[in-house]
Amino acid sequence: MIEQEKTEHCHTAQPDQQGAERKSHHSDKMKSNLVSRLNRIEGQIRGVKAMIEKDTYCDDVLNQIAAVQSALNGVGKLLLEGHMKSCIIERIQAGESEVIDELLVTVNKLMK
Repeated sequence: MIEQEKTEHCHTAQPDQQGAERKSHHSDKMKSNLVSRLNRIEGQIRGVKAMIEKDTYCDDVLNQIAAVQSALNGVGKLLLEGHMKSCIIERIQAGESEVIDELLVTVNKLMK
C-alpha cells in the first residue's frame, strides 16, 4: 500500500456497539481505484448477461463468470488489506478486542 493510503481509517459515529454507524475513509486515490474496478466488473456482468441472451456456449459464459469472480475477489482483497491495516489496528489499540471476531466472520464470508 502506498503511504497516502495508510491514512485511511474507520470510525464509529456513535460509541455504542449495537447499531452504531461505522464509516471508512479511503483516500481519493483508493476510492478511484475501487470505483474503476467496480465499473469494469459492472461491464463484465452486463457482458455475461448479453452472452446468455445470445445463447453463447456455456463454457465461454462460465469462463467469463470466473473472471468476474476473480475481479470481485481483487476488490475484496484491497478492502480487506486496508481494513486490517487501519480499522482493525485502531480498534485493537482502543481496547476493542471483539473486532477480531468481527474480522473472522468477514473473512469466512469472503472465503465461501
